[in-house]
Amino acid sequence: MASIIEAIARWSRSGVEFGDLARLRARHAIADTIGCMLAGAGDPSVQAVRAAFAGSIADGPRCTLVGGGQAAESLSALLNGTAAHALDYDDNFRPACSHASAVLVPALFGVALARGMSGRALVDAYLVGLEAQAAVGRGVNPSHYTAGWHATSTVGCIGTAAGVAWLRGLDEAGIARAMSLAVSMAAGVKGQFGTLAKPLHAGLAARNAVEAAALAECGMTGRIDILEAPQGFRELFGGPDAAGWDAVAVGAPHVIESEGLMPKRHPCCGSTHNAVDIVLDLKAQHGFTAAAVTTVETLVGIVNRRNLAYPNPTDEMQARFSMQYCIALALLKDRLELSDFTADAVGAEPMRALLPRVTMTSHSAEAERAAGRALPHRVTIRLADGRVLSGERGEAKGTIADPFDDADRRAKFADCCRGTLAAGDIERLHDRLDRLDGQESLAFLEQSLARAGQTAEILRGRGISSRPSGMADQNRSAQARGAEAR
Repeated sequence: MASIIEAIARWSRSGVEFGDLARLRARHAIADTIGCMLAGAGDPSVQAVRAAFAGSIADGPRCTLVGGGQAAESLSALLNGTAAHALDYDDNFRPACSHASAVLVPALFGVALARGMSGRALVDAYLVGLEAQAAVGRGVNPSHYTAGWHATSTVGCIGTAAGVAWLRGLDEAGIARAMSLAVSMAAGVKGQFGTLAKPLHAGLAARNAVEAAALAECGMTGRIDILEAPQGFRELFGGPDAAGWDAVAVGAPHVIESEGLMPKRHPCCGSTHNAVDIVLDLKAQHGFTAAAVTTVETLVGIVNRRNLAYPNPTDEMQARFSMQYCIALALLKDRLELSDFTADAVGAEPMRALLPRVTMTSHSAEAERAAGRALPHRVTIRLADGRVLSGERGEAKGTIADPFDDADRRAKFADCCRGTLAAGDIERLHDRLDRLDGQESLAFLEQSLARAGQTAEILRGRGISSRPSGMADQNRSAQARGAEAR
């Protein structure tokens, strides 16, 4: 009987042709992630990576880094992957419980750009890697994620290795070797949420996927059944409730058609999104203001509650993982934007006054087990005039159930690129990414990536005048040391 890794590798080299819907959704996901990379270029996590590896020299193909400079494929994956996840604006992917594209796109982009490959090849490799992430993730989730593993950097690494190996032209056996080796590189814990290490996880996963494929190409081997073998990935990482892979079907239909991705409407942890959308919906329906709100009660899943560990955030990273902060924003505004997650914004008095009015509880473990699925999130808002408003959502804006339209995608892309590109350049770049299948080369992206390195302009464009204590000095120091890499 073939192992799951062999099944994935065999499917990827079976001559499968992806349909129009799969290719469209892949193009949208890639464009969304490129926007997130550009937005994240000035983040302290990215500047730290740039500074740490400023003197690194590697032979072989080189590609452009977001923020300027060039590096070998694996280092570009590390830095660009960190940037893609730095602001927590990148998509979610339910089957893997991962931020799938923040690992996939930077890893594949570096290889494709350095080797002069086409946009169509990038889309194909993306769809291979996404299906591989789904297949791996289904065997260990949700218990893998619930236990505290950051699946973006575990499942994401293993699945992305398949896409990178496919793009590099490895055969079925080579793709299987790459995935096996990536299992030995899979790591990352959710205890790092709210710190600079969280976006680093995506960068490390992207780098490890590239290096696993390179090792496989040079003959390095591992156990091909390492996902399901004794002392393998499922046994050690899956937990007692992991499903395993007995009934996993690969690519029939492709997961991007059947389940899709969840691009983010808001630049914060996805665990807040259902509740934020409910508040925005209720505001639009009933027309109340933040001043009229006495309390907001949110009910979420256990995993979501555990992800949101900062009821009283002190910096912008913590704010992205604070239900209280994100709900307060939704009460004050009609749309959450990147400019809302800065040190100055977090310290603003109108915001601080609202935080104590927001509470968060979770469904019971018994209720979740009985349902056998994710339960809807609920919000109850009590107003000073005595009205009680409530709503629930099982799916956030951006999912297949409530998809983005073209205006949503362009508004988000513009938010990501604001301060880096002029409005006309933003539109033209988005248009070319929409036509990615027809691009003979990815070189059209290089100028935009390099311009994202003008960190001071990015920060001024978003109105960022300060960062939390210690972080500003770290960022300036990282920029100074990182100048050598440009």
